Amino acid sequence: MFRWMSLLAVAVAVLVVGSSEGHAQATRTWVSGVGDDANPCSRTAPCKTFAGAISKTQAGGEISVLDPGGFGYLTITKSISIVARGVEGSVLVSGANGITINAGPNDEVTLHGLTIEGLGTGTNGVRVLSARAVHISNCIIRGFQNAGSGRGVAVEPTVPTRVNISDCTIVKNQQGIFVSPQASGRAGVVLNRVTISDSSLQAIRAERGTATVFMSNSVVSGNNVSLGTGGAAKIISFGNNVIADNTVNRSPADTLPLQ
Repeated sequence: MFRWMSLLAVAVAVLVVGSSEGHAQATRTWVSGVGDDANPCSRTAPCKTFAGAISKTQAGGEISVLDPGGFGYLTITKSISIVARGVEGSVLVSGANGITINAGPNDEVTLHGLTIEGLGTGTNGVRVLSARAVHISNCIIRGFQNAGSGRGVAVEPTVPTRVNISDCTIVKNQQGIFVSPQASGRAGVVLNRVTISDSSLQAIRAERGTATVFMSNSVVSGNNVSLGTGGAAKIISFGNNVIADNTVNRSPADTLPLQ
């Protein structure tokens, strides 16, 4: 009897340990075009989608793209990095947002090396609703032409937010970048080495007095209207941008010298 109870206790312990391990989150997870979201998202057993991987990734961790694939739309609610280096990490959506960031007011999100495609009907390539800081680098964002709301990057935070966009191409959207903080929010958007072209409305639009866009080493060309502001919003150039060959060329209201 005692031996039977001992064996039973061991079996229960194994089940408990196995269950806790099954629900453990990793600091780094992986996605693959041939992965499966039932996997643990390890390098040798990657997941199929970003949505499948993020639930298995610790806050502050990283989702890495192992090989080329389309990894689906995603809503981010915590600090996370999503990184594709040397391979295509694609997000294709139709009539929806590509990546929505609705994280905590102290969270930081990084998107690197992604191609985000709206197929002509997408609403927003990247929509920022809440985070302390968002970093978007080496990305291509295109094809967000949904009637009335097609935007490559929409920054509409409810909290103070800094968005850094660098080495990106934002092309064939209704609006390339749209910045409009909500009543309790504030947004500072920094563009460095960004190309915005083929916007059917405006390349950059900033609204509300709590919105400021800083431009450096960037090209705004081939759009319907280059720049637009509403309220007391500001678009500030560091004097080293190219804004030309748009149907309507408008220059930033303020130019600050590089220091």
